[in-house]
Amino acid sequence: RVILAWNTLLLGFALVGELYPKAFAYLGIVALQDKVLLGVDTGGTFTDFVMYSAGSVRVHKVLSTPEDPSLAILHGIKGLGIDLDNSHLDNSHLYIAHGSTVATNAALEGKGVRTAYITNAGLEDVLTIGRQSRSELYNLSPAPKPAPVPSELCFGVDVRLSSEGKAVAKFTDEKLVALCKQVAGAKPKAVAINLLFSFLEPSDEKLIEGALRDAFADGAIFISRSSEVLSTLGEYERGMATWLNAWLGPVVERYLNNLSSALGDSKVSVMQSSGGMIDARSAANKAVRLLLSGPAGGLAAAKSRGAEIGHTRLLTFDMGGTSSDVALIDGDIQLTTEGKIADFPVSVPMVDMHTIGAGGGSIAWIDEGGAIKVGPESAGAFPGPACYGLGGARPTVTDANAVLGKLQARSFVSGDLNFDLEASRSAFEPLASELGLSVEAVAEGVLRIANENMRQALQLISVQKGYDPREFTLCCFGGAGGLHVCELAESMSMKQVLIPRFGGVFSALGMLLAPKERQLSRFFIRLVDSVSEPELEKVFSQLEDEGTRQLTSEGAINSTITVQRFVDCRYQGQSFTLSIPWLDLESIEAQFSKAHKQRYGHALEMPVEIVNLRVSATSPSEALSLEPVEKSEKTEQISKPIYWAEIRNIDKPVPVYQREELFAGWQFNGPVVIAEQTSTTFVDTDWQVEIDALG
Repeated sequence: RVILAWNTLLLGFALVGELYPKAFAYLGIVALQDKVLLGVDTGGTFTDFVMYSAGSVRVHKVLSTPEDPSLAILHGIKGLGIDLDNSHLDNSHLYIAHGSTVATNAALEGKGVRTAYITNAGLEDVLTIGRQSRSELYNLSPAPKPAPVPSELCFGVDVRLSSEGKAVAKFTDEKLVALCKQVAGAKPKAVAINLLFSFLEPSDEKLIEGALRDAFADGAIFISRSSEVLSTLGEYERGMATWLNAWLGPVVERYLNNLSSALGDSKVSVMQSSGGMIDARSAANKAVRLLLSGPAGGLAAAKSRGAEIGHTRLLTFDMGGTSSDVALIDGDIQLTTEGKIADFPVSVPMVDMHTIGAGGGSIAWIDEGGAIKVGPESAGAFPGPACYGLGGARPTVTDANAVLGKLQARSFVSGDLNFDLEASRSAFEPLASELGLSVEAVAEGVLRIANENMRQALQLISVQKGYDPREFTLCCFGGAGGLHVCELAESMSMKQVLIPRFGGVFSALGMLLAPKERQLSRFFIRLVDSVSEPELEKVFSQLEDEGTRQLTSEGAINSTITVQRFVDCRYQGQSFTLSIPWLDLESIEAQFSKAHKQRYGHALEMPVEIVNLRVSATSPSEALSLEPVEKSEKTEQISKPIYWAEIRNIDKPVPVYQREELFAGWQFNGPVVIAEQTSTTFVDTDWQVEIDALG
């Protein structure tokens, strides 16, 4: 009897373990006993989802909720059938890789927290003075810009290091106590500490940080110090990065804490501006490194998917609802330390990307001279373009594509929206009436202007940096990218484009493909001919050890971590640097001169100076084995007249295919519309299409 009862109990457990997942699946609920990977990209118009589990991929889109981005994320998770509230599910099997716009939006909208700025006495105005560059070169009376930090929040301390890192004026207990009282009296929510030459000796900054943490023992203050945020030369750029980190840190921290609480035991990582992931627990302390969090995901996916099919030189074109982002991949994603958000310089490593206000939701309007303009104002997520059927009444780029027949109802984005072609036509009628043209002619003009804006952006990221776009493949993604890619490629004299699967949610896919990453740097200014390999090796090894330690603390396996070394160089006497991959000391001058000639068109016979040493430590993401496209002859074709063809005197109906039904190896010619769940591709005349095994 005992044996029979025991066997019955074991059988019961086995049946429960087998039936619970099947029951959940039957109810449309994802049972998380098996690991589920979820990539999430929060955009200005849509929040995109890519869910990967047991070799299969599901994609999903919902309208963004700018007032609280986490609401759209939770709505999308529910739409995918993942029940976070069900006590039977183990959320620890859910891994979420997230591209967040919280830091970006807070910076653009000026919604950081009240932040105190501590520096050396006499340098309190450095962030206000900046580099004294003028945004309006010929305006003799430019409008004054508000100071980043009001004067009442700037505090100078009588402490100073020399340029060799030696103490000139030392801290005393009295100075420290007085400083803490001053800061407490200002009642800030965050503090940024930026002292001269802190990258050589950070002890004074650490002393201030410790004293403030004791003074604000309740933990109600966020502290950033420059020796931790950006340990490099340049008090203005270093100070701006430290202030931005403190100013935005509490906003990011609050958002991530709320999201993590809503997601329970789920593991959450956030995309950094450099194209690598960081654990959400660490992300709040590095808010300044999240300013290009979302767009960087698309580059990670483009690099990964392009390499799989031998395309390692790509110009990328990501067109979403609010803006378009362009970048260049030459074997690896190009990084810059000369980035900018709004009017703020951002000197932490970030993807070298150019963004313009020309997205699907960009509004067309007529200026005082009677010319059509497109953007930068966007219809946003609500009401969005008129064809969304949510009450939008102003003409947008998306509406222009709808009017010309390039955007088809059968592929329309998500179940939350209903395609309304008549609303698009109505939105264009006031412009058409004012210009004395047909609705279709105005729509085509809007697309030409939008394409020209995007062509200039592509030229800026390639030709103006010494690259010939004809040697690259144009990779387009984003919900609207495929509608413009052929005309853009022709305008750049490019012969080949790559249109990846899941292009409409490509940045979300990139969140899952991006590695865990740390970018570390150390100031090291020496002429190349006065430094030895052992000196460099010592600093590189210290940076590598720190990067490895940070990654292993987030669960990375030590043996999987790879490191790359870089040196920032310049000709002696220059102010700006170029980052060069490190090979050895003998070749660094030749490498730098070659890079200088490509970027600026000339090289100089001058001594080369090393300024910073950098290390990139990465650990690969979990392997995603995306299912290949099956070979099938079952492709439904719908042919229909569209206005675009009529304008070009093409009397044949244009074929419309559903992308999910296209089979590997099939080839066909344009013009053709290829509709899919999250985007649409328009193939122009004189272009040929081939579907490879990866789709």
